Amino acid sequence: MVEELKDQYHDIKDVIKERIAEFKSINENERYFEEMAFCIFTPQSKAKNCWDTVEELREEGLLKKGTREEIADQINMVRFRNRKAEYLVEAREKFGCDGKALKEKLETFEDGREAREWLVNNVKGLGYKESSHFLRNVGMGDDIAILDRHIIRNLNRYDVIDEEPSTLTPKRYLEIEKKMKDFSDEIGIPLDHLDLLLWYKEAGEVFK
Repeated sequence: MVEELKDQYHDIKDVIKERIAEFKSINENERYFEEMAFCIFTPQSKAKNCWDTVEELREEGLLKKGTREEIADQINMVRFRNRKAEYLVEAREKFGCDGKALKEKLETFEDGREAREWLVNNVKGLGYKESSHFLRNVGMGDDIAILDRHIIRNLNRYDVIDEEPSTLTPKRYLEIEKKMKDFSDEIGIPLDHLDLLLWYKEAGEVFK
């Protein structure tokens, strides 16, 4: 099974490298807030629907100026929309919608792990998975894993973990992340590449 995974990586390695290079090239401050909005929306919702929703909010001017009620009415493809609209408005009030303050804050941290701890403790709606996802999407995800259901399922399939946990406490998240990092070192696929590869196996594309 592992050899098959390596072969698949060889086939789409260039696509993965191109996607990660795109993440790392993000310079526009506004993209930081858009990516945060996307990650606030993603829990228990489809990623593509969430990004489509962010684009709709941007086009309608609601990402910058919409009230909680206006945003909640617009994001009907996102589960728990009232709560997530509240989280989004709170994040906007805290960091501004231009992303500049958020970007500058992230640049003060030594690595993605340190930045993630700050996000988990300071942004409602972002747990370890969502914070990791956000950091990867703004080019700070080299040393962290996005443990969504696609990744967890495959880690179990490749015997990296014994079972798929029903819930992920912070402690359990970090334990599985360490096992995934060890696995990536063992098979010679960088952690951030492995994340996108396993997601591709489930979703059939390299997305966000």
